[in-house]
Amino acid sequence: MRKNKAIFTLFMIVVLTGLLGFTAVAGWGPDHGGSARNINLGLDLEGGVSITYQAVGDRPSAEDMSDTIYKLQQRVQEFSTDSAVFQEGYDRINIEIPGVTDANYVLQQLGRPGSLLFIRERDEGGSPNFMWTGEGFELTRPPEDLIETGDVVLMGTDVANASATSFENQHTGRIESAVSLNLTREGTYAFGEATLHAWQQRESIAIFFDGEIVSAPTVNAHIQDGQAQITGDFTVAQAEHLASTIRIGGLNLELEELRSNVVGAQLGQEAVATSIIAGAIGIGIVMIFMCVVFLLPGFAASIALLIYASTTLILINLFDFTITMPGIAGIVLGIGMALDANIIIFARIREELASGISVRPAIRSGFKKAMSAIIDGEITTMIAAVILLFFGSGTVRSFAQTLALSIVLSFITAIVVTRLIVLAFYGVGFKDKKYYSRELKPRKQIDFLAKSKVYLFISLGIILAGFAFMGFNASREEGFLNFSVEFAGGSSTQVNFHEGFTLSEVENDIVPGIENIIGSTDVQFQMVADSYEIIFRTPLLELAQREGMANFFGEEFGVYEDRISTENISGTISAEMRNDAIMALLIAVVLMLLYIWIRFKDLRFSGSMVISVLNDVLFVLVFYGVTRILVGNTFIAVMLTVFGYSSNSTIVIFDRIREGLQHRGKNPDIRAIINSSISATLTRSIYTTISTVVTIAVLYVVGVSAIRAFSLPLIFGIGIGVYTSVCVAPAVLYFMKTKLAGKDDD
Repeated sequence: MRKNKAIFTLFMIVVLTGLLGFTAVAGWGPDHGGSARNINLGLDLEGGVSITYQAVGDRPSAEDMSDTIYKLQQRVQEFSTDSAVFQEGYDRINIEIPGVTDANYVLQQLGRPGSLLFIRERDEGGSPNFMWTGEGFELTRPPEDLIETGDVVLMGTDVANASATSFENQHTGRIESAVSLNLTREGTYAFGEATLHAWQQRESIAIFFDGEIVSAPTVNAHIQDGQAQITGDFTVAQAEHLASTIRIGGLNLELEELRSNVVGAQLGQEAVATSIIAGAIGIGIVMIFMCVVFLLPGFAASIALLIYASTTLILINLFDFTITMPGIAGIVLGIGMALDANIIIFARIREELASGISVRPAIRSGFKKAMSAIIDGEITTMIAAVILLFFGSGTVRSFAQTLALSIVLSFITAIVVTRLIVLAFYGVGFKDKKYYSRELKPRKQIDFLAKSKVYLFISLGIILAGFAFMGFNASREEGFLNFSVEFAGGSSTQVNFHEGFTLSEVENDIVPGIENIIGSTDVQFQMVADSYEIIFRTPLLELAQREGMANFFGEEFGVYEDRISTENISGTISAEMRNDAIMALLIAVVLMLLYIWIRFKDLRFSGSMVISVLNDVLFVLVFYGVTRILVGNTFIAVMLTVFGYSSNSTIVIFDRIREGLQHRGKNPDIRAIINSSISATLTRSIYTTISTVVTIAVLYVVGVSAIRAFSLPLIFGIGIGVYTSVCVAPAVLYFMKTKLAGKDDD
């Protein structure tokens, strides 16, 4: 790069960094809020709307309640991935949607939960099931009779989804609104038969919802693929309303609204403020660390990191993502991967310079040789993110969204931005080796595999001992893990105080008293807007604990039983959501295994990686069990972060081993190649871990208690990831290479 071009490049990088930073922090427009302040926050960080529905009719079965909750969870994610749905009592369902302050808007968009029926126009005898009265369609018989006689061709449970759409009218050329239906497998078959009959007889099929016919479209074709479209003289608003009506009518239960409230954040603004401060401090420390260790390339990486952080905030705001604590975990993992990519590159540049070649070829060669490890690490983690995004639900999707975005940005900033800055520095005149690397001392080769059996026995021993301890706790009825209300459910106590409280007053004056009474720190609370009501969620309360809380509120605040109500609630993380996460993770593992198998042309590499990642996940699980840290809605995110970080770290070492095997002779010394590869990447493993842990550690030090409970297992998991990738994964690979001979060992 010529000097003038290099100067111009650096000038544009500085301008770009400033513009992105200004847009992210200060922003344009009258409020000067910046993207950071306009990002949608989850219910734990911002608050939102809480709506309670009650089942109509007889006491519903547990199966119907569970199925209805799961379907509602899928529906409300259209508002936010952090929306929560859980059972209250035996016949109530509570929905919480973050970032919304208008309960009526949510109710209007969600629709009125009621019974949904699709009714054929005429019965077998030719008599009409519904007719036009001049003002609208009406049924000629009660809906119960129509169900018995088989004239109801579909019910709401046969509709998988409904959405408002638009199409071009072939006759008029106008763009008109319509409603698209996606049916279940059973619904597809039934609708196919019904539409064939209606099409041949030129009849309509009425959509009956909540006591009235909302539409009666004429059937114009035999629909066999489960994809139907309702057309008519709809406005956009009417099409959206009909779609929401059909969606909500597909529930197993008919529901009626009981109450709706606007609730405050569960963690409060302090959590948001401390997270931002911690992030800024952590990134600042990491930038200093990179400059000290890697000199001028480290400074280039620091600029790229600022561009990465600013762009992440801007795009999260642009794509309207909702950020929750699991979402923050996705960003943390992205930062770690961005730093890791730069560290891999700089380590390669150092090696090239140490071999005696000049600076410019060393830079180009360093980026080229680091590419395979970076690409493999990014792609394997992206596979997990995409699978979790499509198959996960709730906070898992929030994690997957931010992780996928972070992976793309980390790759661009490392491969494109950092490279451009480093070459520009060289073009300006920084051409001496001293700017790019200190003199490397001869690397001491360590025989890591000498203790391979010890590493494996240590891992197995700790995991087995941990599970034995957790089993002992379970035998004492303390639980295998210390599940929080989000997982295990519990009790919801609504207290209508005589005066208002601030968040800090509730945290410091009320919550500690409740914790002493129930003997648990798992106390969550929400403040209802425009009232003195506060909702406390705790583990399941026994009668004595309920009485103790009632006495506490009466003696300390003058609030007695007539202003206190308690209901048992289910967990906000349902069994279906957990199953979705597990299934998504299993699919991701299989696809990652296939990718590594194809890329490394050896199944033993992918098998070793899966075993090493499983080791990390089990270590973290044991950590939760032994320390009794609450297993809440961030637990899945922590596990997924450790999974992604560990797999990426292991791939970097495996890439070096693959490289060594490619340059071997006919009788390679596999032991020497593996030991040499670990030694070559050891400093990279340490530097990447330090850089990532620093950011989380600052979050732990300055964060509120809920954030500390999230940060501590994450720090432990990332630390264990170094041990696993350096000691366990290569040991497993060596065992497979020497004991499970393949073609490459002939």
